[in-house]
Amino acid sequence: MDETMALIESAHAGDKEARDRLVTENMGLVWSIVRRFTGRGHEPEDLFQIGSIGLIKAIDKFDLAYDVKFSTYAVPLIMGEIKRFIRDDGMLKVSRSLKELAARAGGVREELSARLGREPTVEEMAVHMGICTEELAAALDSGAEVESLQKTIYHGDGNEICLMDKLEEERNGQEDAVNRMVLEELLQGLEPQARQIIVMRYYQERTQTQIAGILGISQVQVSRLEKKILKSMRDKLHGK
Repeated sequence: MDETMALIESAHAGDKEARDRLVTENMGLVWSIVRRFTGRGHEPEDLFQIGSIGLIKAIDKFDLAYDVKFSTYAVPLIMGEIKRFIRDDGMLKVSRSLKELAARAGGVREELSARLGREPTVEEMAVHMGICTEELAAALDSGAEVESLQKTIYHGDGNEICLMDKLEEERNGQEDAVNRMVLEELLQGLEPQARQIIVMRYYQERTQTQIAGILGISQVQVSRLEKKILKSMRDKLHGK
């Protein structure tokens, strides 16, 4: 077990000194992420304090069984705290009605996906919600604007900080964080089409229907390919 893992184990056992040392040793990581958000109306020191909350959460939640570096696991949690702060602070000035509509659309998407056995189209969601397609598209776009802040890729200490797909509050944050890191670590080993699908789906946040139109195949084919690719990536991660 390396030193970082030993410190995390001690911190989980209630060793405050080990926890404080982990925070101190990872301050550089927090600052590297904070720099991605400079020049957007918030003081770097404020963002650092917010990012440090994410770092502490990463220390407390990290599972030693995860097959990832601690710094790799911590990145999305730190970024998530900063993104939520910027979003909740009204930085993007998205209207409350659009935010509420986007949140409602998320529930409708899950409901229709379960019923149809596939991801619904924007048109199907709009009909189900009783609104026009343009109104729904505007709401969905408003929810994606926050994520556009992360398009710059940062390389440091052997880890990559990349655009992350949104962390839904009601989902398991730890599982999402690891899943995103798995995608990033294995992305370069994919065939060109498989890599294109993953990039469009999880980095550009395109729907399966949009990807189908770009690739000239059906939405069902995209869905099947996506599941196959993700399974292959998980199997590679675990050496299967």
